[in-house]
Amino acid sequence: MKRKSTAHSGINWKELFSGSKSFELVLGVGLALFALKGFMIPNHFLDGGITGVSLLVHELFHIRLSYLVVVFNIPFVMLAYKLLSKEIAVRSFVAILLLAIGLEVIHIPAITSDRLLISIFGGAIIGVGMGLVIRAGAAIDGIEIIAVMTTKRIGITISEVIVAVNAVLFLIAAFKFGLEIGMYALITYFTAVKAADYIVDGVEEFTALTIICSRSEEVKSIIVNDFNKGITVYKGERGFLPGSFESKTDCDIIVTIVTRLELLSIKNAIRTIDSTAFMYVNSIKEASGGIIKHKSH
Repeated sequence: MKRKSTAHSGINWKELFSGSKSFELVLGVGLALFALKGFMIPNHFLDGGITGVSLLVHELFHIRLSYLVVVFNIPFVMLAYKLLSKEIAVRSFVAILLLAIGLEVIHIPAITSDRLLISIFGGAIIGVGMGLVIRAGAAIDGIEIIAVMTTKRIGITISEVIVAVNAVLFLIAAFKFGLEIGMYALITYFTAVKAADYIVDGVEEFTALTIICSRSEEVKSIIVNDFNKGITVYKGERGFLPGSFESKTDCDIIVTIVTRLELLSIKNAIRTIDSTAFMYVNSIKEASGGIIKHKSH
């Protein structure tokens, strides 16, 4: 029998840290570091996830935070190596090491001591950092790896998984440090999760645009030929208006999948052809296949 290749033989080392991925990963780690050292650590503030657990242990036992970040995340990196992909595990380990090194060698003065500002701005900045690292195909917090695994298996969003798991951490924080600290920690992580979600899915979030109009052939041509989008066409009937219920005509119902950035341009182009075109938009959580643009999660 032919011997199986080693675990590392499947890694495409050339693509592992391509230019765009490396930039997003380093920038994301840098923003997370700025949020931790500029907002949270000097004010003894708690975050969520494995980072939150590390901060909690650091506050209780005064162990160096950089050591805790690495040690607590190693089991999740190993889990990603076995159950997700070698590339995700390697990139995540590099991101976590960069964060730990930054915690040791980079000094950032406290930006503010206002708890509400820390919750909002500290949470938003670390969330943007998390989102950029996820876009680079990595994670700087083990809870993100668990979230990605859960999302792939049962289809709920990363933010839903993270919020559910962190509820336990916030209860512990409230019990140990007081209800007010627990509530501020909840605000911090809720802000972080929303910011991360927007960075991961935001302007590229897929949207279903449905068009019903009298000049459907021209609309099809614009969507396909001018915007390079695929379409699906349903055969339907339009009419059935109050006062003229018996009046109806056959029509094409055109559906296309676009991103937020493309939506306004396509709608404006359709209106130049048919100003009375009926259009409606549906947000969708996931799309794959066909000729849609694939996002690098």
